[in-house]
Amino acid sequence: MKVLLITDSYPPEIRSASHLMQELAEGLRDRDYDVVVCTSYPQYNLSEEFKKVEFPEYTEENEIKVIRIKTLPHHKVNFTIRGIAQLTMPEIFYRKISKYVNEKIDAVIVYSPPLPLAKVGEKIKKNFGAKYLLNVQDIFPQNAIDLGVLKNKLLIKFFEKMEYNAYKNADMITLHSEGNFDFIAKKYPQFKDKMHILHNWVEVNSFENISRTNEFRVRYGLENKFIILFAGVIGPSQGLDFVIKVAEEVKDIEEVCFLIVGDGMEKKKLEDIAKEKRLNNVIFKPFVSKKDYPKLVADCDVGLVCLNSLNKTPVVPGKILGYMAAGKPVLAFLNKESDGHKIIETAKCGYSCFSDDLDKAIVITKKIYFNKDKLENMGKNGYKFVRENFDRDVILNKIEDVFLKKEF
Repeated sequence: MKVLLITDSYPPEIRSASHLMQELAEGLRDRDYDVVVCTSYPQYNLSEEFKKVEFPEYTEENEIKVIRIKTLPHHKVNFTIRGIAQLTMPEIFYRKISKYVNEKIDAVIVYSPPLPLAKVGEKIKKNFGAKYLLNVQDIFPQNAIDLGVLKNKLLIKFFEKMEYNAYKNADMITLHSEGNFDFIAKKYPQFKDKMHILHNWVEVNSFENISRTNEFRVRYGLENKFIILFAGVIGPSQGLDFVIKVAEEVKDIEEVCFLIVGDGMEKKKLEDIAKEKRLNNVIFKPFVSKKDYPKLVADCDVGLVCLNSLNKTPVVPGKILGYMAAGKPVLAFLNKESDGHKIIETAKCGYSCFSDDLDKAIVITKKIYFNKDKLENMGKNGYKFVRENFDRDVILNKIEDVFLKKEF
């Protein structure tokens, strides 16, 4: 059975989406599916070793066929340019798929965002006779409206029409949490029958047998620090200016250090704020490779996640699962609607608060530091919970049962 995965991001790019899609591709391959990945050419969120590498447009990597497509710039640019780039992506993607894939496609899975890629799924369904699954992560355009990025009423109507058509034309829609399911079901009740909850997954095995080596502690000069790690994209949705505020309020605890590893359009602004405030407890470093990421997490004490309080959708940051798989306690500053609060509370793997409640954020930051004797148990709780509920093979079984083996 040939399965086509459509995604804006795929390794060597480093972000939750790229890791999710590679793990999905490899999992399907291991189950004897013929997998083709169609993705954007890697230009963003790269570790140093890949920044100058030239990638072929079509290649095969570990028995997975990968088509990498050059598009207009759509990261680290203003939102107008990003919008134009994303609207042109579907036609460019489809042309390249038609060039390299000549045989029947049995199933197509589209990762959204960006939402316009749903049009590729629609065309593959129509012209190749494939069944089509739309995997919805960020709920667009609602998230852009919440963040104040999208204000024009005509543009809002345009994108809501695109959203409606995306859901209408998919054979199946998957949402990564109960809250996201309820949010879409309320807005579009006519599509509820084709909607399923499909939690995000993590390849737990990639974190096993990885012990603390202090390699990154030595590299960054943080040997004796209590490291609270944020690793990922640094953009408006993350709202990491809130972390800077927390860091300023706990700077008297000399051992505590906020290590921010990654890149994005907000990074320079945050670096300038930290420098202006003379916050020696906030350290910025570039992305590390996927293979080094488990070692980075192992060298830290706590995994940090943050979402802008302006978000109004129940999104769950994917990096929560990575920290849990690595056996690290989680400190989370999330919008009140996020289902991440429930996951952390249920798993008993850390502390969370709303990302507009600075006083509470200070309290739980100090709490996780002054209760070091509880960190190991929190880490074990998180590992057990993610192994039982979010391991890649658990989710792959669901994808097979509710989609790949089902007739539409």
